[in-house]
Amino acid sequence: MREYNQSEILTLRERVTADMSEKRARHTLAVEQMAARLAALYCPEKEQLLRVAALLHDVTKEWKTDRHVAFLQEKGVEVSALDVAAPKTLHARTAALLIPEEFAEYADSEVISAVRFHTTGREGMTLCEQIVYLADYIDESRTFPDCVTLRHAFWDAEPEKMPEDARREHLYRVLVQSFDMTIAGLLEDGAPVSPDTFCARNSLILQLRIEK
Repeated sequence: MREYNQSEILTLRERVTADMSEKRARHTLAVEQMAARLAALYCPEKEQLLRVAALLHDVTKEWKTDRHVAFLQEKGVEVSALDVAAPKTLHARTAALLIPEEFAEYADSEVISAVRFHTTGREGMTLCEQIVYLADYIDESRTFPDCVTLRHAFWDAEPEKMPEDARREHLYRVLVQSFDMTIAGLLEDGAPVSPDTFCARNSLILQLRIEK
C-alpha cells in the first residue's frame, strides 16, 4: 500500500480544487473529510490513501458527456447505449483512467478502484471502495433528502461505540440502504440502473447473511 504524507495531500488538494467550480470543490473537500472520519472507524492505517481517493473521485465530474465518451473511446473502452443513457456514471470511469496520466504519483491501485466504483458500486466491493462510495453519499455538503437520511442512519447509530463486528455489519446495512435509495430513485425517474449497482447490493445482502 502506497503511503502519502501531508505535503503530498496538500499539494493534491490545491491542484484538484483549483480546476473545479466552487460547488464541486466544496463537495470534494467534504468527501475528503468524511472519508477520513470513516477511515478512523474502519481502517485508520489507510486514512491518507482514502483522502487521496476522495480528492480525485470527481476530477472529471464537470466534463460534458461528449468529452467522457470521446476519452473512453480514445482509451479503447467500449461505450454502450446504457452508458450514454446514464451519463452521471461516466465520470467515475474517466477519472480512474485519467489518474495514471495526470496524477501518476497518486496512481495506487486502491485509489483507482475506489474512484472507479464510487458511483455505481460493484460486486464484492473492497473496504476502500465502500468508504469512498459512502463518503460521497453522506458528506456534510449534501442536502438531498436521501443523503441527509443516510447520513443520520449511519452516525445516529453511534458506530464509534460498537464492537468491531457490529460496526462492520452497520456499514454493510447502510450501504444496502444507499443502494436501495439509488435504485428506487432511478426507477421513479424511469432511468436505467447500472448492473454493477444491483450486483453491489446483492453482494452485501449475501455478506450479511453469511456473517449472521
